[in-house]
Amino acid sequence: MQRFKVGELVVEPGTPLMSEGSNAPQLYTALSGMGLRYKLLEDGRRQVISFVFPGDFLGLQSGVMREMTHSVEATTNMRLCVFDRSELFNMFRHMPGRGFDLTWLAATQERFLGEAMTSIGQKSATERIAWAMSRVFRHLQAMGEGKGKSVPMPYRQQDLADALGLSLVHTNKTLARMREKQLMSWSDGLLTVSDIEALEELGLVEDDGVASRPLM
Repeated sequence: MQRFKVGELVVEPGTPLMSEGSNAPQLYTALSGMGLRYKLLEDGRRQVISFVFPGDFLGLQSGVMREMTHSVEATTNMRLCVFDRSELFNMFRHMPGRGFDLTWLAATQERFLGEAMTSIGQKSATERIAWAMSRVFRHLQAMGEGKGKSVPMPYRQQDLADALGLSLVHTNKTLARMREKQLMSWSDGLLTVSDIEALEELGLVEDDGVASRPLM
């Protein structure tokens, strides 16, 4: 693992971590801070794929497929653990247990994207936002982020709208209605959930618990 790990890196908000089409020699684990995964359309518009949270592994796609098919950018100050991509397969060969851990993280991300596609394709705006916010809240709580009924959510409403396939106006109005019903509120980079069970019920979330992460 010491050969695999190169060091640590601290970046500022807006710093590109990985670019679509690149085959950067580094892989990362997000130790702290948050970011975005996104794709750029030909006309320059940005489609948010998912959010990056502490504990997420970045760049496995480039390690396996030789290049990234999406970009990653820091939303806040981030501290990253940096790995040498050229050592990835040696790690799988000599440390199969740790290789399984990385596979687990990749499978979990794939499952989340599958749920996101189901939400976008089949759920109403209210159900989509309730699903997304309850998933984010549960995940960050499990990672020890935030206190009590609040967790950090340093994104823009536009980012959430893009990720869920909604307009900004529709997203804003839906969030306002959920705040009026005292289910949750999101302002100043902080997500506060008053009733997580009610929010999950509204979002048609299947409560299968939060699995223990293998790395952090």
